[in-house]
Amino acid sequence: MENTPSLHYLEGAKKLFRYYRQLGDKALAQIGDAHIHWQPGPESNSVAVIVKHLSGNMLSRFTDFLTSDGEKPWRDRDAEFENDFADKSELLAAWNKGWECFFAAVEPLTEADLSTVVYIRNEGHTVLEALNRQLAHYPYHVGQLVYVCRMLAGEQWQSLSIPKGGSQAFNDGKFGQDKSQTFFTDKL
Repeated sequence: MENTPSLHYLEGAKKLFRYYRQLGDKALAQIGDAHIHWQPGPESNSVAVIVKHLSGNMLSRFTDFLTSDGEKPWRDRDAEFENDFADKSELLAAWNKGWECFFAAVEPLTEADLSTVVYIRNEGHTVLEALNRQLAHYPYHVGQLVYVCRMLAGEQWQSLSIPKGGSQAFNDGKFGQDKSQTFFTDKL
């Protein structure tokens, strides 16, 4: 099969979604039950709220992705901003359920699906546009999640990327290899 630009896009998008899920997984692993409801301010979202919103969005958008509107009648978006998970295990169950629904819909997509029109609140998007919309939305919230987890973990935080002071060693390792065309997440 020829590696066309749209197929290349689709495979790259899937890798990016897996990367952002992995960042969230690694950040969540660094906090405990006592941390999930903490908010930096009264109008800020806790880790629990961020996860609840992401999961709710994924379940709504990607249940019957190609055949029904992405804003399901059963979704209660306002309830996603209530800080009411009982514990971290409940939070992780919602996190996993959202991502499982998402990947079940996205992994089987083909190049031909990218021009299919799907709807979100009656607004038509090609599948490619809908994926781009989520590639902006999910990393936005995963970044919030990582930031709050980092604050909560404090000095115990384990870097999710190149640690401070490690740039030169990282670059030396990269430039010590032969040039190749790979996706940046392939060796993570």
